[in-house]
Amino acid sequence: MKARVKWIDGVAMLGESESGHGIVMDGPPDAGGRNVGVRPMELLLLGMGGCTEFDVLSILRKARQQVTDCVLELTAERAPADPKVFTSIHAHFILTGRNLDPRQVERAIKLSADKYCSASIMLGAVATVTHDFEIRDA
Repeated sequence: MKARVKWIDGVAMLGESESGHGIVMDGPPDAGGRNVGVRPMELLLLGMGGCTEFDVLSILRKARQQVTDCVLELTAERAPADPKVFTSIHAHFILTGRNLDPRQVERAIKLSADKYCSASIMLGAVATVTHDFEIRDA
């Protein structure tokens, strides 16, 4: 996998992925930014969220669960001193569907957390990563 990050101006940067997609990153004004893009650490958290949500939905589809919507709310805490790594991350899944089986949802989240989601497993080496979920009827 390859990526490229190009400085734009101030502390703004353009990240380009090997698959041809781009994202603007920037910092807050007090750090020299103009707040025109996502912060790099926010992007790291979003990447973990996308990775685990992808896994969970894939596993639930294979289990023939009728998911009609999925929202993942992430909350993270960072160390107070540099390098300010994540110390805890909580992932709250809100799944909507027809007759969703809580055991299947719990199984999918556990498989993602323990086996498939490389991003959350990697971040779990430095942070405590927890998960929970709620199910809503469609």
